[in-house]
Amino acid sequence: MPDLQNLRVAFQMDPMEGVNIAEDTTFALALEAQRRGATLFDYGPQHLAYDAGRVIAHARPMTLRDTVGDHVRFEDRRIIDLTDDIDVVWMRQDPPFDMAYITAAHLLERLKGQTLVANDPQWVRSLPEKIVPLDYVHLMPPTMIARDPVMIDAFRKRHGTVIIKPLYGNGGAGIFKIAPDDSNYSSLLEMFFASNPEPVMVQAFIPEVSAGDKRILIVDGQLAGGFNRVPLKGETRSNMHVGGIAELVELTDTDIAIAEELGPMLHARGQILVGIDVIAGRLTEINLTSPTGVHELKRFTGVDTAAMCWDAIAVRLKRNF
Repeated sequence: MPDLQNLRVAFQMDPMEGVNIAEDTTFALALEAQRRGATLFDYGPQHLAYDAGRVIAHARPMTLRDTVGDHVRFEDRRIIDLTDDIDVVWMRQDPPFDMAYITAAHLLERLKGQTLVANDPQWVRSLPEKIVPLDYVHLMPPTMIARDPVMIDAFRKRHGTVIIKPLYGNGGAGIFKIAPDDSNYSSLLEMFFASNPEPVMVQAFIPEVSAGDKRILIVDGQLAGGFNRVPLKGETRSNMHVGGIAELVELTDTDIAIAEELGPMLHARGQILVGIDVIAGRLTEINLTSPTGVHELKRFTGVDTAAMCWDAIAVRLKRNF
């Protein structure tokens, strides 16, 4: 296990004091770094700035404990230079994937070749989670991205029951199952299009989702493992944010083949921790922004994905990324 003595790590994240340490992947990553000797900082995207050639952050030095109710201690905030003062930045704030998120990725991209940023912000920005799978259409269920109701109507007529979801949403929010005779369909499109200017994603419904949606974790291009997320009775969404239940599952040959096909692309593009979603052998999303599931995978399989991530980062640091 490579140690990280003297390594300085900054987490760009939602506030650490608010996380659930039994479930939060960022906490697991940070705690593993601290165990290996790293010094930790946290800051939010609102604390990130560009100043006369420098990318800086108004950050808090922090010390973690694996203790519910007392899991983090902070020192006073101070300005840190993300080139001179930091060796690794983890971009781990939750979406929405909006212009604020894209701007933060642009700023962190200016650290390229000087400070390792995980996941590489150039590709996080350029590969939105519901668009990057389009490079692998042969792995996906039938999918449309559109804003024109006439086009969406034609897709529905071809495929019957469909799933409609925001193109840049997360955590299962705003996902709807629409049956062919659903009287809410037109109102739903009106709501989507009135609230934002983007197209929506429409996919043919996969009935097997009732048996679960697999979350498969990939670390620097290598398959780590996976588990199942089963939706609550009466639900089609299996995301744990909306009540999906995690359970042990054996990955199929198809699941493994999907991960292995994606792996070289993810490695080449600096994506250290990625979560892909697979339903009945069909790829639905490639999660690059702040993928979760580290705790669940360790609980079900013993695989320590956080340790794998730091092993991979240590290798990249030795070869200057």
